[in-house]
Amino acid sequence: MAIFSRLRAWWNKDELERADEETHMTQAERDVAEEDYEARKDDVATTGGYLGRAAGDYEGDSESPRP
Repeated sequence: MAIFSRLRAWWNKDELERADEETHMTQAERDVAEEDYEARKDDVATTGGYLGRAAGDYEGDSESPRP
């Protein structure tokens, strides 16, 4: 069980640091952080999956076909 608690602590370390940073942020900084988060979510949703790949994956289109 100790290994799982160590893994969980390591995994959540970034969340704890982010929460500490958020306690010292102004409302304007929180708004900007929220907008950045929403933009990253949109980017992941756009590039994820089969249909999202066609939106701008020009490198994948330029590969030569496999024999």
